Amino acid sequence: MEYTYKNPRPSVTADCVVITSEPEAKVLLIQRGDNPYKGCWAFPGGFMEMDETTEQCAIRELEEETGLKLEILSQIGAYSKVDRDPRGRTVTVAYLIIIDEPLPVTGLDDAANAAWWPLSSLPQLAFDHDEIMSDAIALYKKYKEKAS
Repeated sequence: MEYTYKNPRPSVTADCVVITSEPEAKVLLIQRGDNPYKGCWAFPGGFMEMDETTEQCAIRELEEETGLKLEILSQIGAYSKVDRDPRGRTVTVAYLIIIDEPLPVTGLDDAANAAWWPLSSLPQLAFDHDEIMSDAIALYKKYKEKAS
């Protein structure tokens, strides 16, 4: 069923921030295979389909881009700066997943590569993923404190 709206609508995406709980924590990043930001590192994620929730989108995109099928722990937040995506008006919902140690990953679909990066030496991130990473680390630390 198609709808016609008098006002434009933004696109919705979902991103997964997967962090290990090792003494030197690592985060899973994908190297973008397409523009915008081709060759840059980002979180696994992508555009939500009409028949899924943002949680389902995040889990699907994580598996499509890295081969991992994991459960979401918590929502980090929604990010809606007007200029966050050069392709157009896009709102993303980011999710945190914490696992014990890095699992084998492969860059699949539109990801040229997938790799685990130490939180202490991250590359420059695409889009506004540096802001999402800061919020993810703060939430990650809260979970780690509760677990202690």
